[in-house]
Amino acid sequence: MLNQVAAAFDRQDYKTAAQLLKQLRQQSPDNVWVQLYIGRLQEVSGKEEAANAIYRRLLQETTNAKVMAQAREGLQRLEAAAKAQRQAAIAQATADPANAGQGFLILEPIAPEAKITAAQNFARIMKLDAYAARLLLPSRGWRLYRTGEMGELQIYGQELQQANIPVFWVAMSAIQQIRVFRVQHFQAASPQPTVVCKNELDQPGSITFHWSEVSHRVEGLLPILKMWWIWMFATG
Repeated sequence: MLNQVAAAFDRQDYKTAAQLLKQLRQQSPDNVWVQLYIGRLQEVSGKEEAANAIYRRLLQETTNAKVMAQAREGLQRLEAAAKAQRQAAIAQATADPANAGQGFLILEPIAPEAKITAAQNFARIMKLDAYAARLLLPSRGWRLYRTGEMGELQIYGQELQQANIPVFWVAMSAIQQIRVFRVQHFQAASPQPTVVCKNELDQPGSITFHWSEVSHRVEGLLPILKMWWIWMFATG
């Protein structure tokens, strides 16, 4: 019956192949050839993740050289198809005027219990070593991961989000529109705080605001080095 399955795949008669594999799966569920053809059926049905899992499991568990060779070919086909699909999506996204210019891809913190699975998905999407991928995923705070064309960052960001990896992307032009004032000191703290500051052109001025307007704050400590000098005087 395996020959009939192979012949059905050769003529792209996937309906017949599926019917035959259903019988074979009941009769010989552990047969590596049956598993291989199930992987191929998942592949042609557009179920890439399921096919990928089957091919990788076969490479780990079987010693049949022919099955291993075809499993590797299956993984190569999946990788080539995913790459072509991604490149087409990037080209389409880049052509959108809304995605013009450079931008930033930012990784958001991820819970420790979800990091192992997230690192595996991150490594797969970004073509990284699993260990390196886990080190890159932040546990606290944001991490700037990549800069590039907004269209490309959007596609990678969407793939990461689909894999439950918290991430966002923002255009450089949007960052440049944010006004930044360098605070010199507080002139008053209540009832309304007033700060003496300088703008982007290094022009001095002051700003008065309400504490309710403060949505985020960053706390830090400055290192203070205390030096104790001991003077010893000798008496003659």
